[in-house]
Amino acid sequence: MAINGYGRIGRCYLRALHEAGLADRFRIVAINEPSDLAGITYLTRFDSTHGRFPGVVDRTERELVVDGHAITVTHASTPEEVHWRQLDLDLVVECSGRYGSRGALQRFIDAGCPRLLLSHPGNGAEDVDATVVFGVNHDQLDGSEHLVSNASCTTNAVIPVLECLHRELGIEHALLTTLHSAMNDQPLIDGYHHADLRRTRSAMQSIIPVSTGLARGVERLLPALAGRVQAKAIRVPTHNVSAIDMVLTLSRDVSAEAINRLLRESAAGPQRGLLAWSDEAHASIDFNHDPHSAILDGSQTRTIGPRMVNLMIWFDNEWGFASRMVDVTRHWLGAAFAR
Repeated sequence: MAINGYGRIGRCYLRALHEAGLADRFRIVAINEPSDLAGITYLTRFDSTHGRFPGVVDRTERELVVDGHAITVTHASTPEEVHWRQLDLDLVVECSGRYGSRGALQRFIDAGCPRLLLSHPGNGAEDVDATVVFGVNHDQLDGSEHLVSNASCTTNAVIPVLECLHRELGIEHALLTTLHSAMNDQPLIDGYHHADLRRTRSAMQSIIPVSTGLARGVERLLPALAGRVQAKAIRVPTHNVSAIDMVLTLSRDVSAEAINRLLRESAAGPQRGLLAWSDEAHASIDFNHDPHSAILDGSQTRTIGPRMVNLMIWFDNEWGFASRMVDVTRHWLGAAFAR
């Protein structure tokens, strides 16, 4: 496999393979990243959020060496500049976030990439062969696809919860407010950094509303909720771990205790490993490096009247998402090799 774009998610993906004991089975043989090799090596070894890499990281003149595995590093700015075909790849993980239309993504396929897994949504449903949230619809992949999106970190956090509640209780309307940690598209201090004027403001000094495509992503994966979902996002000055404040109007009367029981049972049963449940007194830092897609905080469940419920969901927007990308990789390539 190869990684195109070795930023936060690209590095977490490589590390998640190693921490899951899958680095020998799913071998990263190439990384394409504009940054220099010295910086790539350093940021693989040391991570301010997730700590030191749990292995040996070194480099040669043109390679990153991780636990003795040599990874060819290129610094191309376009898909066509990389000799993908010569690498004899099964999958390229696209983590640059620069490509969203089918035309732009097709450039990778034309340049020799057999399959492309995106760490972000396609611009539209028609721009990829499938948009996948592991644990909800990943079993639809049969290995014939060439362009697959892993959706977004927030979509992976909310879809398992919404799917469970809609199946069991019915959802009439949903309002989703994401409290998201600061990201690289924000400056540390005010500067001419983004076309969205709010994102020109210091990420570390303010709570900043930003645009989000979460409602569109939910409707793409759960079409039964089309027209029933609204979403907004607010960036907060923390380095990692985000939360979603979820307000739902349900089709049936329900109590906070019943909602918690349903979600606790789902986390312990059919969605084990994807969802977690807790009712302890948490702060966001408790979930740094947590591999779950979402952690339901039962202490924050509230009801207003018989059918309106308010939930709090925590998620590590880096590590949880990268872990789901690894899961999708395993399933997709397994299906492809079984054809």
